[in-house]
Formats: sequence, C-alpha cells, structure tokens
Amino acid sequence: MGEKLDISVVIPVYNEQDYLQNIYQQTVDSLKDKYSFEIIFVDDGSSDQSCKILEQLYEKDDRVKVIMFRRNFGQTAAMSAGFHNAKGQVIIPLDADGQNDPADIPALVEKLNEGFDIVSGWRKDRKDKTITRKIPSMMANWLIGKMTSVKLHDFGCSLKAYRREVIETTKLYGEMHRFIPAIANWSGAKITEMVVNHHPRVTGKAKYGLERTVKVILDLVTVKFLGSYGTKPIYIFGGLGIFSGIASVVFSLIVLYMKFISPKHLSMNRNPLLLLSAILIITTIQLILMGLLAEMIVRTYHESQNRQIYTIRKFLRRDNSQEQSNES
Repeated sequence: MGEKLDISVVIPVYNEQDYLQNIYQQTVDSLKDKYSFEIIFVDDGSSDQSCKILEQLYEKDDRVKVIMFRRNFGQTAAMSAGFHNAKGQVIIPLDADGQNDPADIPALVEKLNEGFDIVSGWRKDRKDKTITRKIPSMMANWLIGKMTSVKLHDFGCSLKAYRREVIETTKLYGEMHRFIPAIANWSGAKITEMVVNHHPRVTGKAKYGLERTVKVILDLVTVKFLGSYGTKPIYIFGGLGIFSGIASVVFSLIVLYMKFISPKHLSMNRNPLLLLSAILIITTIQLILMGLLAEMIVRTYHESQNRQIYTIRKFLRRDNSQEQSNES
C-alpha cells in the first residue's frame, strides 16, 4: 500500500486544459506546509490538450498522480478510479473547472476532525445560471433529501471531505457520486455540511444541462430502492403484485357489470380504452420491475467479479513508475 498520507485530492478532468495549471497551483498552495497530500487527476477521455498538461504536472511534482481513461466514462467513473487509488486518510473530490475553491479544503478537514465522517460542501452563493442550473438543483436537492432522509442543501457539490473508511465500502455506478452521503448514511455515517466558495466559470462550458435531471431522478429511484428494499425486495415486488392483483379483480368486476348491464360497451370498436388501460397497467409494472432487476443484476455482475466501471489507458505514479493497464 505504501506510505499513508493525510489527504488525497481527486480531480476528474474532461476537456479542462485552460484551468488545470491554476487548479493544481491553488490546491498545492492550500495544502503545503499543513498536510501530507497527493493530487490525483483522472482524465475522463479528454479530446483537448488536458493529457499533455497533466503529464507536465506529473513530471514536475512527485505528489501528482495521473490516471488516463481510454474514453469518456463519466464523472462517477472518474471519481471511483481516483478513490480506488487514493492513499490519503481523508479523500476530497474537486472539480477541475475552477468553480470549486481549493482554499476551502483545510476548513473541510477541520470540520471533519470534529467527529464527522463526511463534510459536504454547500454552494450557498452559487454562481450558475438560475433557470438551467440553480432551480433544477434546488428541486433535486429537496427531492433527494425527502427520499433519503439525508438533509443537505447541496448534494451536487463535488467538493466534499470523506474519511477513507467511508469511501472504501462504497461502490459507485451510473451517476451515483452525488448520492455518496445517502449511501453512507445506511451504515450510520455522521454527516454534516458547511458553506464553501463557488466561482463563476471563466473557461470552457458546462458539461451537463437539464437532461441530467432525468438521470438524477432515475438514480434516486435506484438509491431509494437499494436503501429501503435492497435486502428485502419482496416487500416492493410483493406490494406491487398485490396492488396489481387488486386492480385486476376490480377491473374484472367492472367488465362483468358492463357485460350484463350494457353489453355494447364491451365492443372494442366503441371502447378501445378498455384494452389500452389494461396494456398500460401491465407495461408500467413490467418496466419498473425490469429496471430495478437490471440494476441489481449489473451490480452483482461487477462486484462478484471485482470489475471496475472504467478502463485505464495510462496511470502515472511514482511508486510503480508509468503503468499501462487494461483494467476494466
């Protein structure tokens, strides 16, 4: 395992060539002479000069590690790769676009040392567009809090501080990185939040839009299912089955009533909604159950084989020099 460090800063990178030098220097300035640390950059298949810049940073600073993916796997996969290879007792993810402030890291660590397992950043004065970013985020945070019983103002803020033992027991898939506090809460982790700085984006463009809201909602359904029914799925499947059975009995009684009182209403040419309603009820139940079953199957597939959700093209680190990997 090598020497344990105080802090590992994990920075996912996707086409952020204009700000990498700044985020590196700001991170070093905030941590030097205070903690032993490493900075793990995870390039998520960038198509600009990000990889070249990261290699230069690696060459000049032995505290820098660089993981390069073969293609774009998404922010959750990038964070997972960084977490998996981190040596710090505290692990802190940080966006590479310059909107998070590395100067907040010492305060997060101090708060963590008050006896918490997770300290979540809260972008109270968020510098993003109101319609496309802030309002959907407020709605998502309220919904996530209601469904997971974890009351945070800002689940989407990447800047958080985690104790190593929390991350080691957390598997990430899909867009699940924002739900780490909720997942950790299942195991009794102590969670708090603190206000952090948020800067306007000065280079590049946002990688996500309103379409991300749909993914968040679907992932939230998965988190709620795994948290409430992951060890007792019969409760939800059985509940839906009972509901479906009751509905079928009710519809059967209605059909029998219509048959003996007014047979003309049973004509499919005159009342096509009868068949359509039955089809939609069955289809809805099947789709929901298939989606949840598929989610469980995917997790079993990955975890039973200890497979990761990303493929590394190159891993620059000094303990094993430059390592080429086909890890998948």
